[in-house]
This record gives sequence, structure tokens and C-alpha cells, in this order.
Amino acid sequence: MPAPADTNDDKGVRIDKWLWAARFYKTRSIARQMIEGGKVDYNGSRAKPSRTVEIGAKIRLLQGNERREIEVLGLSSVRGPAKEAVLLYRETEDSLKRRQELQRIKALEKELALAPHPDNRPNKKERRALIKLKQDNIF
Repeated sequence: MPAPADTNDDKGVRIDKWLWAARFYKTRSIARQMIEGGKVDYNGSRAKPSRTVEIGAKIRLLQGNERREIEVLGLSSVRGPAKEAVLLYRETEDSLKRRQELQRIKALEKELALAPHPDNRPNKKERRALIKLKQDNIF
């Protein structure tokens, strides 16, 4: 199946629209919030929502609690089927290895019941500290 063609030949595609079209985020407004919140890097520097995406660019983004590094292979400003969206990018080998290692660790924790189960849920500050701790240990 060939990669989808660029729908904006002369102007390019904004990064918030591309992330939405590539199905990293459910809505374009969520993609914009992630970019404005500093969760998306474009070629090693902080991105802005209006940044034009180029083929071959390296994008590092946070999706849920997982950090992904991808390379842009195609451009599209239209959100299509998932099978076509996958053709727009390629995840780097390092990123895949880190995500697989994280999944292996999570499965091992569940198997050994090492995951603590506190009496109450962590508050916002404690949650952020836990997420930061997990990300610092993985990367």
C-alpha cells in the first residue's frame, strides 16, 4: 500500500495537524495542548503548533506515559484509517527497545505483585512525582 500523498503541496502541514492525522492524539486540540505544554520536540528543539513538518524530521513526543521517538516518512493533513496513518512515520529502534523494556518491566511487576496498592489514590503532585520518577529511570 503506497504512502498517502501530501494534501498541502505548497504550504506544508502544521505539526499539530500532522500529529492528529498520524493518530498520535485523538483530537487536534489535544495535540496542540501537548505541543504547547512542551511534550513534543521537533528535531531536538521545542515545537510550536504552527511549525511546518518536513519529511525526514525527528519528532519526540509523549503519548500517555510513554515517550516515543519517530521519523516523519509522509505528510498528510487528513485523518484517515489507521493503516494509512502508520505509513506516515517510523518509530526509531531505540524508542521501540525502550517501550518493549518498559512493557516487560510492567508485566514482571504484575506477575510478582511488586506494584504497591496504597489505601488512597495519589494526589496531583504525587502523581506527577511518580510519572517523573518512572520516566527518569527509563530514559
